[in-house]
Amino acid sequence: MDTNFTYTLADLREAKFPGTPLAVIGHPIQHSVSPAMHNAAIAKMRRSDSRFSDWAYYRFDIAPEDFAEAIPLFYKRNFLGLNLTIPHKVQAMDLIYGVSPDAERMGAVNTLVWGEHGYDGFNTDGYGLKNALKADLGVTLKGSTVILLGSGGAARAAAVQCMLDGCAQLYIGNRSVERLEQLMEVVQAMPRGDQCEAFALAQPPLELPKKGVLINATSLGLKPEDPAPFEVTRLPKGWAVYDMIYNPEATRLLMEARAHGLAAANGLSMLVHQGARSLEIWSHVEVDAQTMQRAACRALNLPPRFDGCRHG
Repeated sequence: MDTNFTYTLADLREAKFPGTPLAVIGHPIQHSVSPAMHNAAIAKMRRSDSRFSDWAYYRFDIAPEDFAEAIPLFYKRNFLGLNLTIPHKVQAMDLIYGVSPDAERMGAVNTLVWGEHGYDGFNTDGYGLKNALKADLGVTLKGSTVILLGSGGAARAAAVQCMLDGCAQLYIGNRSVERLEQLMEVVQAMPRGDQCEAFALAQPPLELPKKGVLINATSLGLKPEDPAPFEVTRLPKGWAVYDMIYNPEATRLLMEARAHGLAAANGLSMLVHQGARSLEIWSHVEVDAQTMQRAACRALNLPPRFDGCRHG
């Protein structure tokens, strides 16, 4: 089977995926470089361990209304592991057998593992985020002030990770008040939950400290015409900006942040680190994240630098 092809629910119903198949599922998904980076890592693993000789990672475009049908089919077709991206991370919680404690807190899963009774769910987004912030921007969540934009699956993971790592203050803003309130209930129920505040996007936090990090976990920036989700001129010069979007390489938010003199990075490094952790969960061996990063950069026609492949 062609690992560069984008498959559909019809393919899952009719085609056979031999060996040990893995996949990423999203809608849309054509832009994803996950197959390139996972298959590169698997190729390296295969050279030293024959257990991975028949492993392959595919890409599936599954619409939200078809997702509940697709998950049992993936299980029946013996897909050992699945990565989930927009918009499936929250919906999957009701369709799987078990959930890890962190994923339970986050209310979202991005990694599924085949088990005897069904898929078990994990969330590696928080792991990917904290490693990416450190690698790309030199930012550690512990003791930091964080402004988080969004309340979907990726934002949930980021918010919980911020609290687990001991951030000094967390501000969360989102367009949907209802979804924001749901996320606030989760975070404020955690230890030190009183260090988290919600805000309306039109009224961002005032009197910010000299240093901190703004994290965009919304979809604003995927399209060229999208406005920036936050006015970066409100941020002190010591702040950094991280956009979870990696394609396009430079969103309007990142361009405006750099123009304002702020350190900024896109989400490619987060994708790599969360992906490496997913592959470790499936394989039970250490995965070379740099191999995955180089493959992702090649797929995006970017310079092969292990720092998010970003410019400027």
